[in-house]
Amino acid sequence: MEEKDTYKTITSASEETLFKDRNSKFFGYAFPVFNEDDVKESLEILKKKHHSARHFCYAWQFGVEKIRFRANDDGEPSNSAGMPIYGQIQSFDVTNILIVSVRYFGGTKLGVGGLINAYRTSAQMALEASHIVEKTIDIQYKLTFEYDMMNKVQRVVKERNLNIIAQKLEMNCEYTISVRKKEAQTIFEIFNNLFKVEIKELE
Repeated sequence: MEEKDTYKTITSASEETLFKDRNSKFFGYAFPVFNEDDVKESLEILKKKHHSARHFCYAWQFGVEKIRFRANDDGEPSNSAGMPIYGQIQSFDVTNILIVSVRYFGGTKLGVGGLINAYRTSAQMALEASHIVEKTIDIQYKLTFEYDMMNKVQRVVKERNLNIIAQKLEMNCEYTISVRKKEAQTIFEIFNNLFKVEIKELE
């Protein structure tokens, strides 16, 4: 099986969506997030916006190869909110994303089945309202070489269509390049076999 080197995510927050069930309202949102601080910030924004709402149920997932996720029921019955939301993140196959469903209680209890359906639908609507993009998993290498190797290095960069994301040109030259994961080994070997070029992978 070929190693997967792409992933799907969103680059901007979704439009607000609204799902109603027996007078309860569920406002759905999707945000691009990379860490728990991003999650906190997004939740704070929503809590200011919906200060009278009772429940802010959410799920997030970070990472591409090492996945971290969390699902939070925020006071709803166990597994009736966060996991159904997380299920939609999985079924849309997206990462680096936070989905929040803000519930206003409408006076009628929906029961666990009703809640699962409502939160799942709210998350699905938020994802459908999002602009999902596909990105490549990239590996970064640092190249260190003497100035007289510049042309050779540049030739490989051009031929292979590599992305230089940083460069320092002093006595020695340093390039930081970004390489698509499935080409990384090949690129590493090309530079590694070039006399007087040092290449190492950045964490």
